[in-house]
This record gives sequence, C-alpha cells and structure tokens, in this order.
Amino acid sequence: MNYKIRKCTPDDCRLLSDLIRRSFRDVAERFGLTEENCPRHASNCTEEWIVEDMGRDIGYFILECEGRPAGCAGLETAEAGVCHLERLAVIPGSRRRGFGGALIEHAFSEAKRLGARSVGIGVIADHLELKRWYVKYGFVETENRKFAHLPFRVSFMACDLHRDMHPGEGINGGD
Repeated sequence: MNYKIRKCTPDDCRLLSDLIRRSFRDVAERFGLTEENCPRHASNCTEEWIVEDMGRDIGYFILECEGRPAGCAGLETAEAGVCHLERLAVIPGSRRRGFGGALIEHAFSEAKRLGARSVGIGVIADHLELKRWYVKYGFVETENRKFAHLPFRVSFMACDLHRDMHPGEGINGGD
C-alpha cells in the first residue's frame, strides 16, 4: 500500500474539515446525531473548528494514499506527559486497509517525541466495535461519563506509551 502521513498546515483546514465530516457521517446516522442535538460532533466539523484547533496547538496529520487524502488525526498536548488523540478519521471507502492503525502509530510516535507517557481519547460509549478496535492498540477504558450537553455517554480510554507490546497490538493488529 503506497501511503504517506504528513503534518498539516493551515492551508489544509478546508481539506481536514471535509475529510472529518465525511468520515463521521455514518457514526452520526447510526447514533441519531444531528446538528441540533449534537452541534459539536465531528460530523458537523467546520474549517473554523480546525483553525481554532491549530491555534490551540493541536497538530494534525493527514494520511494520503496514492496522492489522495484517506484519513487524518489530531494530537493535542493536554498536560505534562499526556496527549489526546483528536478526530481520528478514515473515509469510508478507505477503511479496513490499516490506515487507522497507521495514524495511531504515527500519533504514538509523535506523542513520545513530545515527551508524553500516555495518549487518551474519548469515544461514544455505545460504539462497542470502535472501543474494541482501540483496545487492539493498547487503549483501556478509564472512565465512562454522561455530559448534559451530549446525547450519549462518553468512554474515555488511554494508552500507556511505555507498556510492553503484546501480540495483536500495534500496526499489525489489523483494522
């Protein structure tokens, strides 16, 4: 598979917001999320959101396959030693080709470079397949919480970057 992952620049904000919206559309449909009941869901992502994220030092990376964007992820340094994976997205036609795993591994490498000990993520608690997928990359659920402004519970997951890898984890874990 011929792909590359590159760091995004402000010139990529429109491309990123479109890629994220398209990638999260099926999740929004599955869980009944609309602009009215969940305006900040990634399926409603705008170019302005990405500009704001970059202004808060969230670094975005885009995965291109054969010159076309197939996925992206953001990485935020949340506090000393902790990064958050933001808006990991792979467009539907490019899924199940290892791109999500490649983006996670890239984020892990970048987080280590930044001195992080762990990477966290928040996902829809009832999205069991996605939670199982993250477990393959070493994430464990740390908290499950309901927020008044969201129509779903959030599962917070974290991965210790200094753990020993086990069979089935990492880039060859499959997705």
